[in-house]
Amino acid sequence: MPDFAGLNVGDQVAEQNFEITRDSLVRYAGASGDFNPIHYRDDVAQAVGLPGVLAHGMLTMGIAIQPVIQWLGDAGKVVDYGVRFTKPVVVPAAGAAKLSVVAKVGALDEETSRARIDLVVSFEENTVLGKSQAWVQL
Repeated sequence: MPDFAGLNVGDQVAEQNFEITRDSLVRYAGASGDFNPIHYRDDVAQAVGLPGVLAHGMLTMGIAIQPVIQWLGDAGKVVDYGVRFTKPVVVPAAGAAKLSVVAKVGALDEETSRARIDLVVSFEENTVLGKSQAWVQL
């Protein structure tokens, strides 16, 4: 587990890349019960004005916190997590959408030994989750 005393605002604590495929979307739909066709049918996605099949927002959010959980070694240390969905992650029929996550210390609360971890989550050089922040207990 990371040591609170050894952290400084601006420290990068994790970085990881992920691939989201259409198979990922099918698995997530089955687990979550979200079978909205914009997540698996190109024709429906385009008919409602989307650029293509989109990854589920909650899937993207769940993937983004993984490097922080790995750094912490315990998912229970995440005490608050929130994001704003700013851009879609378009998942091609063949291949994968490549998601990049960089996690840095954004703030430290010495009184509670909590750290705010700011996440930059990118797809095709665009930030897809705005104000993506997790408060962690150390």
